[in-house]
Amino acid sequence: MRETPLSNCEREFILKCIAQHKRLDGRSAYDYRDIRIAFGVSLGCCHVELGKTRVLAQVSCEVGQPKQTRPHDGVLFVNVEMSPMACPSFEAGRQSEEGVELSRLMERCLKESRCMDLESLCIVAGEKAWHIRVDIHVLNHEGNILDCASIAAISALAHFRRPDVTVQGEEIRIHSMEDRTPVPLSIHHFPLLVSFTFFSQGKHMLVDPSEKEEKVMEGKMVIGMNKHREICTLQVTGQMLLLKEQVLRCSNIAVTKVTVITELIFQALENDKQARLKGEKHGFAELVSGEKITSNKQPVTDVPVSQTMEESEEDGSSSMDSDSEESESFTQHASEERKVEILAKGVGMIGDGGPSKWIDLTCDDDHAETKKSTKFKPELIELDGESSEEECQVVLDAS
Repeated sequence: MRETPLSNCEREFILKCIAQHKRLDGRSAYDYRDIRIAFGVSLGCCHVELGKTRVLAQVSCEVGQPKQTRPHDGVLFVNVEMSPMACPSFEAGRQSEEGVELSRLMERCLKESRCMDLESLCIVAGEKAWHIRVDIHVLNHEGNILDCASIAAISALAHFRRPDVTVQGEEIRIHSMEDRTPVPLSIHHFPLLVSFTFFSQGKHMLVDPSEKEEKVMEGKMVIGMNKHREICTLQVTGQMLLLKEQVLRCSNIAVTKVTVITELIFQALENDKQARLKGEKHGFAELVSGEKITSNKQPVTDVPVSQTMEESEEDGSSSMDSDSEESESFTQHASEERKVEILAKGVGMIGDGGPSKWIDLTCDDDHAETKKSTKFKPELIELDGESSEEECQVVLDAS
């Protein structure tokens, strides 16, 4: 199924908002969406939510032969699955260009950065070694899959535990988790991807783009970095040119974001560890919302409203004084129009349209007296005829 394009009105509206330093979801240009990290019951299973973008990462291991070029190292393999469940434009069993780009970037971020000690995965040099496999499943696509997938992958690797192995002569024994405590992977640092999108020939820049913002972007830059300010990978796509100052500014922003996200990962790992030690409830249970009507409501966001003044301070002060005078005169005029004029007891007049009368319906006696007093009384008119002896009385009926 082809990707649904944006209409011209939507495209122009999004670009106009970006030019005014505003975003559709109320964030500023450098803000991330809410990040939630949860681990499954099994070790090495991690679910990450970045706004409405959801990614599930699962780490597994098996014993195999090491590569001939690196007989003393283990093997790390990264696989990305993008099914139509995440987005109708994704095809089942066939990776799109976005899927290929995601797989290559994840391999470069995890492998070439040497974040994990592959030599510690060797069992027997040249014969047996651990093969670590990271399967990344995109559950929902709402923009910026790269950042969400990198958080899920490195969190799953840090959460995973492999079985312990002992070698006696030519005998290799793999112990079960009940026999011996599983061994965590040796991870030196946590490389994370931070995506930047550019608009208007690099004039405007956004962090953590949404799906609609990605459709109108002119270019994209992805920086892989750890909290030690070490750049692990860098990729620029799109038909645009960036200045050196822009790249340096993006790298400084990436350091701040990576530091915050790394602390979130450590906190999530510590919470899961304490829950397992205490025997408390853990896993994906916290992600399941209760049966409430408002469980999926849109969170309230504070939208900053900035007022720009194009005129000078003097002109601005004079205009503010005139505006205040006009507002005062308008308020006074409105109060005069809304003035209540008391005509009699219980009778008043507000504006035009004649007087209005209020009665108390709580008391039946007062209500009856009011009905009697308001009852129409006939008027007697005496007409004098030509003869003084005869007098006529005419009763004017209200009907």
